[in-house]
Amino acid sequence: MKSVMVLEIPARSFDGYIFDCDGTIADSMPIHFIAWTKAVKEMGGEIPEDLFYQWGGKPTAVIVENLNEQFGYTMDVAETVHRKESYYLEQIAAVQPIKPVLDIAKSMHGVKPMAIASGGHRLLVEATLNALGILEMFDAIVCSEDYSRGKPFPDPFLEAARRIQVEASACVVFEDSPTGITAAKAAGMDYVWVPSAEMHRSHQAS
Repeated sequence: MKSVMVLEIPARSFDGYIFDCDGTIADSMPIHFIAWTKAVKEMGGEIPEDLFYQWGGKPTAVIVENLNEQFGYTMDVAETVHRKESYYLEQIAAVQPIKPVLDIAKSMHGVKPMAIASGGHRLLVEATLNALGILEMFDAIVCSEDYSRGKPFPDPFLEAARRIQVEASACVVFEDSPTGITAAKAAGMDYVWVPSAEMHRSHQAS
């Protein structure tokens, strides 16, 4: 029996809607994990799956730095990032939307300002949104090039609010990762937790 992903939406109105990309509006995390696994292995390391999901939302280069620090690897950051992103782009046609989140975005399109705030590079984020045919739906797209401190710092969400010209306290964030939820709280924004699509699939199978 299939279960339906239920999103707990705060019972108030919002002037701005901010969405994380990977794992929130795009069911792309499994593809990112395959790309990470391949790239990190080639560079002489490993990335545990639980850590990958825990670190969701962090900028790509920061994840490489964290892996080096935690496991004593000496992976070249720029080269590892390049390989990972190349492997992801090779598989981008397989990306699907997370429909309950996309439905909310569609219902707010043209009604309230909307932004994407991601820890990914613009090339990948825009390619992912393009693959889903929703790139033009958003009034602003904030990526790792647009701020100096990534999630769990509030900077990505505060920059998104600035670009859509909405007070932070009047925004709601849709996020799938603990890192992203921490960033939303730090920004003073309400949030909607999006259960991981992997978790949702396992519930459907049971």
